[in-house]
Amino acid sequence: MKTAKVLLPLSLLLLSGCVVGPNYQAPNAALPVKFSQGGKAEAVEATLNPWWEAFRDKRLNSLVAQGMGENLDVQQSLERIIEARANVVVAGAGGLPEINVGGSATAEGQDGSFIGGRHTETKTLSAGGDASWLIDLFGQYRRAKESASASLDAAYDDVNVARLAYLSDLTTTYIEARYNQEAYALQQQSLASRRETLKLTEDIKAAGAASSLDVVQAEGLVNTTLAELPGYQTGFNQAANHIATLLGLPATSVTADLRKGSAQPWPRYNTKIGIPADLVRNRPDIRRAERQLAAATASIGVAEAQLYPSLTLSGSIDGSRIVASAASGGLAAWSFGPSLNLPIFNGGRLKANVDIAKSAAQQQYLAWKQTVLNGVEEVENALVGLRNNYETVAALRKVVDSSERALGLARESYKGGATSLLDVLDAERSLAASRVSLAASIRNLANSYVSLNVAIGGGSAIEPADGKPSEGKSSAAY
Repeated sequence: MKTAKVLLPLSLLLLSGCVVGPNYQAPNAALPVKFSQGGKAEAVEATLNPWWEAFRDKRLNSLVAQGMGENLDVQQSLERIIEARANVVVAGAGGLPEINVGGSATAEGQDGSFIGGRHTETKTLSAGGDASWLIDLFGQYRRAKESASASLDAAYDDVNVARLAYLSDLTTTYIEARYNQEAYALQQQSLASRRETLKLTEDIKAAGAASSLDVVQAEGLVNTTLAELPGYQTGFNQAANHIATLLGLPATSVTADLRKGSAQPWPRYNTKIGIPADLVRNRPDIRRAERQLAAATASIGVAEAQLYPSLTLSGSIDGSRIVASAASGGLAAWSFGPSLNLPIFNGGRLKANVDIAKSAAQQQYLAWKQTVLNGVEEVENALVGLRNNYETVAALRKVVDSSERALGLARESYKGGATSLLDVLDAERSLAASRVSLAASIRNLANSYVSLNVAIGGGSAIEPADGKPSEGKSSAAY
């Protein structure tokens, strides 16, 4: 009997150290040594790089700083950290002892007016408590806490995902706003040139050297330009309104300030892209997917633990004190003992739960792998786009110079009667189109620069100057 008393707690201690389910191992992806369009292969820490400062646009820098802590998507992701942190507490609480206490007090009496009647009064005070402790024999709650901790890490990474999406959306929208301003200004220049051609045509007609058809054609080109201007104004206002929304402000809140105008954003230096393996560390969406995989793997252990017996230690103590007119006294009762639960017949539900958890973990692994491959693709595409856009911008600058010279020559020839008005109008169309094409290519170049930096996770870990967004990684961070 004494041997049994010694072996029982020892066996419980050994069983409580048993944790079922697979132990998590971080996945590996077969990645190339370097990007095909990259330079020298070297590791790069991109998460703290404020790449938007390469545009040297103070207004853009101010907008980025203003919205870093005010963007509503980022604020929602911060709230999810609070939720995930509470889930860690909930997950760990199941494996801890639970104690509940309570108490009550009552008083009752009786008064009589008959002969010999008397007053009686009884007071009852009672208190009690109960306690229970589910012994975590097979690590169900330890795996649950492990899963919740990994989900907390994923919530922290989700903040960086939201922050990176905000940076991408804000900068590309700002680039779009400045493009529309530039295109509008260029069309205003074209309008002035075409009005000059119209006046020249009217003067030549007055001298008898031009026809009414020439005047009508020149007027048509002026009106065509006037019809194109409102579209650029609409594009600018829509971009400005979206910037306000990204900053957590009502639409039109920043429109007046942006109307002051600025040159189109142009990256002033190149980006160090690192190597494909850096993406696993730098991109928050890849880190989030990896942490979600860790959470799903731990959930397998939770499901497997339910296949095995569970042991609960429980007990209760109840006491009461009665004070009556005639006498007083107390009562007390207590109980304590273990209870064992053996899952025998459940229709295959518990085994199916394990299969579900394993499938969910495999799906999460495939999602992680897909996220990694998508990241590599995005970097490669951005590199190709950036290089080609540099070449396109350089070529279009030459096209604009040639078109400007062609228009000057056509106008001089028309004044001298050597060419027709159609030559002048064609030259003006070519110049206007080449100018707008150049502006669009500069926009595309800036967008490719943004896409490249977002693809490598650039700036995702930069927090607002006041440090509001996060309070540090969880203790379970890898």
